[in-house]
Amino acid sequence: MSAAEPRLIVPFRHAKADWPQVSDHERPLAERGRKDAPIAGRKLADTGISFDLALCSTAVRTRETWKLAVHELVHRPKTVYEERVYEASPGELIAVLNEIPDDVRKVILIGHNPGVHGLAEILAGSAEGDARDRMNRRGFPAAAFALLSFEGPWKALEPGTATLTDYWAPSE
Repeated sequence: MSAAEPRLIVPFRHAKADWPQVSDHERPLAERGRKDAPIAGRKLADTGISFDLALCSTAVRTRETWKLAVHELVHRPKTVYEERVYEASPGELIAVLNEIPDDVRKVILIGHNPGVHGLAEILAGSAEGDARDRMNRRGFPAAAFALLSFEGPWKALEPGTATLTDYWAPSE
């Protein structure tokens, strides 16, 4: 791995959640979410990315999404369940990403809207192909993810420093 290899961030929104009579933090996945999470995992596997780290919200729906998606990956990354990802703003998510050790190159962040969508929009100073158009058209529905690359140390990550290289969302 060369020092010039770009870092990769993949904001990944949890799959469709149910609305039972529980606190927001304890909401589980709906049936559709249990179907879409492995599909998203297969799409992540298709990218060929071998993640070094997964940062996952502590909410039930994000943990269930990750559990179903990660089984589709060839390599299971180290997973950290991070309370600060739950209900985080894009700025709060950037602050969490700024703390990642520099030996980590590829990170997936499993979180919630509007934070993960905002993170993808704010970080993307540029975009390849039609990735931004597709993301703008679809928004960031449940189980969607974006691929962003950037150069430099994690502490230098800030708005506009990344390139949106791809975007995927399940079909409705």
